[in-house]
Amino acid sequence: MPFLCLKEMSHKLAFTSTLFILFLSVVVSTSPEDPINCSSNKTTCTITNSYGIFPDRSTCQAAQALYPTTEQELVSMVAFASKNKRKVKVATRYSHSIPKLVCPEGQDGILISTKYLNKVLNIDMKARTMCVESGVTLKQLIDEASKAGLALPYAPYWWGLTIGGLMGTGAHGSTLWGKGSSVHDYVVELRIVIPSGYEDGYAKVVSLNEQNEDLNAARVSLGVLGVISQITLKLEPMFKRSITYSTEDDSNLGDKAAAFGHEHEFADITWYPSQHKAVYRIDDRVPINTSGNGLYDFIPFRSTLSAELAFIRTAEDIEESTRDGGGKCILAKTTTTALTIAAYGLTNNGMIFTGYPVIGFQNRLQSSGTCLDSRNDAKITTCAWDSRIKGEFFHQTTFSVGLSFVKDFIEDVQKLVQLEPKGFCGVEQYNGILMRYVKASSAYLGKQEEAIDFDITYYRSKDPMTPRLYEDIIEEVEQLGIFKYGGIPHWGKNRNLAFQGVINKYKNAEKFLKVKEEYDPQGIFSSEWTDQMLGLKEGVTILKDGCALEGLCICSQDSHCNPVKGYFCRPGKVYKEARVCTYQ
Repeated sequence: MPFLCLKEMSHKLAFTSTLFILFLSVVVSTSPEDPINCSSNKTTCTITNSYGIFPDRSTCQAAQALYPTTEQELVSMVAFASKNKRKVKVATRYSHSIPKLVCPEGQDGILISTKYLNKVLNIDMKARTMCVESGVTLKQLIDEASKAGLALPYAPYWWGLTIGGLMGTGAHGSTLWGKGSSVHDYVVELRIVIPSGYEDGYAKVVSLNEQNEDLNAARVSLGVLGVISQITLKLEPMFKRSITYSTEDDSNLGDKAAAFGHEHEFADITWYPSQHKAVYRIDDRVPINTSGNGLYDFIPFRSTLSAELAFIRTAEDIEESTRDGGGKCILAKTTTTALTIAAYGLTNNGMIFTGYPVIGFQNRLQSSGTCLDSRNDAKITTCAWDSRIKGEFFHQTTFSVGLSFVKDFIEDVQKLVQLEPKGFCGVEQYNGILMRYVKASSAYLGKQEEAIDFDITYYRSKDPMTPRLYEDIIEEVEQLGIFKYGGIPHWGKNRNLAFQGVINKYKNAEKFLKVKEEYDPQGIFSSEWTDQMLGLKEGVTILKDGCALEGLCICSQDSHCNPVKGYFCRPGKVYKEARVCTYQ
């Protein structure tokens, strides 16, 4: 009887709280904390990401944190670190990268935050360029450009990133048109502060433009070259877009996916595998005089009541602990249906949705994140993933599969759905698999070919030794995409295992490492983690009991799963070379 009551409670919470969250319009919010936290005497600091935890759950420490307000101050800080051979890592305002890119090595390191390097320095209307400091957020960049009648053509969908941070990890939007969807490919000049010798005062500013090949290293730098201080972007005249979401059966998704990106400039696809549905975003430019003032305020990026987030998390925890796959599917369908009805947050006039197409200016449709914008309300409302409350806590697996392999990858995933129909409901609770289009980049550590980026978000337990329901299914998808089909993992997302041998997937890796050695020969801006990502050290995966549950390793023995709870290391169901934690 108690078991049945738990399930019933889970289903009721799932249904009522999901609907309430999706349709509630919240106008106040709690601003995120600074990811850096220092002791009262400023001698010990810690840094985390916006989710409150890194993939290996380690605590990242530093001896001090510095907050420059000008490039001159930044130069003096880098010089101090260089002269004293202190490790340095650059932190951003909100710290959205999941891997430990911001962790300095040891406890004597220095954190340099770009929080106050947040000024727009120049807008050149004739050249259509905009020069900003590296701590400027994407939202600020979009807003200031629009005031000048200019637009960034492609951007990530979340506007809480800084321009320096999104360059560091290669963040992108979705397109196969023009130069592609990666923001760093629209950078025409930048200034970077690097360590130097006594003759330069131990630090210097290097200015790079498109005539300097080193720009291709700095476009996606992982923060290991120095501190980018200023960035100049090539923009376009303001334009309008027309967006329509169309839901179809996913039976022909493999055939349609590659071509769809060439048919529509801002196309993307949201895939719900367990529901056998794909939502196609038909999104193109229209003449500037086309009627419409639409707005995209994506619902999962809005402020949400903390109490409602706690209800949803409780429902998820109950489903997991009772192995209630049916409950997960109910919550998934409730969530996706509500999002569809609400047009995912699109409105035709900034207030209400009256039907497709939604037509509006680029700055109002390209990116959102209103949970960051409002005044403090003591955490009554906040972003859904705010680590200070009981809210979302998840893993993300994100990789780009070349267009020539996309059909085969999708069909392999569909075979997994046939074998385990409920296996993807947990992913659909987080709005399914987002498929965005990317293009080959000139950046040495950028995208290597035309591809689709598959972005998968899913439940993570607060207990690292607790397996997930359908643990093996998502692990197999992860290994399918990254290893069978050679997918390139997103630098700012993913679990440790995704970065095994990753540097070998970049044809210009040696050029990047050569620039790294030239700019920072002492490795001041490097850490054990970045050296592991770049193939300079062993240890990107961590072998220990339960390591596969957190994505710290691919299991090779049962202890890497949790045999006490019935999870054993077994071959994949479709990709037999995979090794996954299977419940038996």
